[in-house]
Amino acid sequence: MNELCLIIKNTVIPNFINMETAIKTYDRDAECCGAPAWRYVYHALHSADKWFFNPFQYDEPAFHRDGMDNPDNPCPIVLSDEQLLEYLADVRKKTLNYLDTLTDDMLYEKPDNCPYTRLELVLRQFRHLSFHTGMLNGQTAERTGKFPVYAASPKDGALICK
Repeated sequence: MNELCLIIKNTVIPNFINMETAIKTYDRDAECCGAPAWRYVYHALHSADKWFFNPFQYDEPAFHRDGMDNPDNPCPIVLSDEQLLEYLADVRKKTLNYLDTLTDDMLYEKPDNCPYTRLELVLRQFRHLSFHTGMLNGQTAERTGKFPVYAASPKDGALICK
């Protein structure tokens, strides 16, 4: 039985829904620590794409430029919210497919050439994605006076500010 993997999957689904809501409600050009907010969206998605699985065996997305995942670095391109939502959908699909291949015992194993267990990688990305979603939602709340509604279960859909 894969009870832990199912719990992880059912917890990660709302995490992605909440990031989608954040992208649909934030001010993409608002400055966050010296960078436009969309850079933090990309930073969070790129991190989930890379670190959820095995950061030591990873192929960058085609649109990625060196250092683009660090909002402190200058970036030669600007991703639209549509591109960010497409990337989110790709990362969500990749993540859920990956979780479907795992067994609970595999969570305690380290992927090839990786010093961390699969469980450590999953928990770190859950925390990281939640952190940046909260950061973006705080920016939205400050701008609009409304906090985006969040999904608490996989059955919740993408929600907008009330």
